[in-house]
Amino acid sequence: MLPELRILLFTLALLPYSVFASPILIETDWLADQLGANHIAIVDMSDAMQYSRFHLPGARHLPYSAINRLSKRRVSLSIGSQNIAQLMGQLGISADMHIIIYDDTGGLHASRLFWELERLGHPQLSLLNGGLVKWILEGRKVVSEQSVFPKTSYRPAKNRGRDNLAGIDSLLSAGDNTLLLDVRSEEEYLGHPRQKVSGHIPGARWWHWEDNVNFEKAFQFQGKSSLAKRTHNLGLSDKQQAIIVYCQSGHRAAHSYFTLRTLGYTNVRLYDGSIAEYSQVHPTSLKKGRQP
Repeated sequence: MLPELRILLFTLALLPYSVFASPILIETDWLADQLGANHIAIVDMSDAMQYSRFHLPGARHLPYSAINRLSKRRVSLSIGSQNIAQLMGQLGISADMHIIIYDDTGGLHASRLFWELERLGHPQLSLLNGGLVKWILEGRKVVSEQSVFPKTSYRPAKNRGRDNLAGIDSLLSAGDNTLLLDVRSEEEYLGHPRQKVSGHIPGARWWHWEDNVNFEKAFQFQGKSSLAKRTHNLGLSDKQQAIIVYCQSGHRAAHSYFTLRTLGYTNVRLYDGSIAEYSQVHPTSLKKGRQP
């Protein structure tokens, strides 16, 4: 073997697994070619009625409500790594599989599971752009039969999880170098003049999560150029910029978390207590109006 080739192979062996990982946002064409592959685990997060009508071939069903019921603290979004690992095992998913998540809500539900699994450290993880809506509009095959797989023991890799959760203490101690984003509706951000407890967390900028989805174009994410323009208007240019996103309960913020991850931002955390918690702890400090 040539010395140069030996050096190249050795260097590649030292690179982290994530370098070779699939994109976190994949397209329907790619998935259509992968259907039936043993290393692929497709997770459908639509509700039970929708799943029973039709879903992607081989898709395992995990409705958003099943995750929501497991939340122990109602002001907290996360259900904890142990519960997520247990759910994956019940679906017959192992840590070496490529998990592809989709829904029928523009990625709103799927992003929630993505956020949990990134913290767990699952190495191969993607969302299907446009989800069920785009798949059906393209005339691709769907089935109604429930997909059942043998249960397994999901064992997450140690020390590989992403630090993507922000508690209220870290929120309050965040310095000026951390960008705080409120992704709720404009009305929620501005606050109601007659409601004592409404408005946004002081310092937070408004970045509506729905604007990141093109609902007129098969519920796909907006193009990267459009998204990059929006983040640029927020003053975001450094991909290592510290960012904390929040909404009312953390659900919508998970979608914005994923959007920022698709753009390459690596230091994004979700304040999963969001306004539901903050308004209880600091009810009088919420700020009304357009100014952060």
